[in-house]
Amino acid sequence: MKKLTSKILILVGIFFILVAMLVSMFRFSHKNQPVEYGVSYSAEYAISFGLDWEETYKAILDQLSIKKLRLMSYWSSIELRQSIYDFKKLDKQFDLAASANAKISLAIGLRQPRWPECHEPNWAKNLSDQAWEEALTKYTLAVVERYKNHPALESWQLENEYYNKDFGKNCRNYDTARLQAEYDAVKNVDNTHPIIMNQSNQFGVPLRNPHSDSYGFSIYRRVYEARFLKRYVTHPIPAWFHSLRAQIVENLYSKPVIIHELQAEPWGNKPLTELSKTEQDQTMSQKQLIKNLNYAEATGIKVQYLWGAEWWYWRLQHGDSSIWETIRNHTEQNSKL
Repeated sequence: MKKLTSKILILVGIFFILVAMLVSMFRFSHKNQPVEYGVSYSAEYAISFGLDWEETYKAILDQLSIKKLRLMSYWSSIELRQSIYDFKKLDKQFDLAASANAKISLAIGLRQPRWPECHEPNWAKNLSDQAWEEALTKYTLAVVERYKNHPALESWQLENEYYNKDFGKNCRNYDTARLQAEYDAVKNVDNTHPIIMNQSNQFGVPLRNPHSDSYGFSIYRRVYEARFLKRYVTHPIPAWFHSLRAQIVENLYSKPVIIHELQAEPWGNKPLTELSKTEQDQTMSQKQLIKNLNYAEATGIKVQYLWGAEWWYWRLQHGDSSIWETIRNHTEQNSKL
């Protein structure tokens, strides 16, 4: 029994030494790289706050030291009628970004950031599976064709958090074959710009196909847990855990890792506009925002897209500049490093 216990302790010790080596390896190899901040932005989400989407977008470009944008190409917004596309709003966002010397990572496909996760036009809902997939692929490739030569384009983000079934329960067909087919189709049209695939949760590493040019992690620190606990919780995951995941990805695929969503917005138990300021502060106060920024920096992952710009500006318009100014000061300070 003593020999067995000793062997177990030795194995546990070896495991933790290996983990420490991988974490140190990742942080050391990236320590001299500057942090690059980006921001996710949805014009439709800004409109849902009652904001002028263009004014909000320009404020982000003009007032914050952020030169990386993660934008959306919602199928439900651009192809309201089959084969008739309205790119005016997205064209404007691309052109404004180019004028500000900012670069865009464009979300493409059915599943893109923000509720309802899968942004499907009403006309497509009653199509047969084959006709639906053909319509989706046709739309996705129309987006790729339109923007692949735009000077502001930096990358594509295909099918956001594709396998995450906790959100987007209205999503149709999670099949790996569909995702691989979409990936191959995009590569066939544009083999110049990298495709980023985002992990479906905060824990795993990407093992399923397709294996993309880069991988995105999401990081949420404080949320309202609605399924079991019914209260606000802080995730106990240490920053080094994400460093470990990133190093495993680099070892497996030799591909870079980014933070594609860093929580900088409340996660409450009802829509954000229905939360009081006190309730919003439960999961995203100025203090919590600084904690999240410092936590992300501790991971050693150098490209970080912040989540919540529309809410920052909404709070600013409602008389609270603390979140906006914290972001501005933090990104401005980093841009001078």
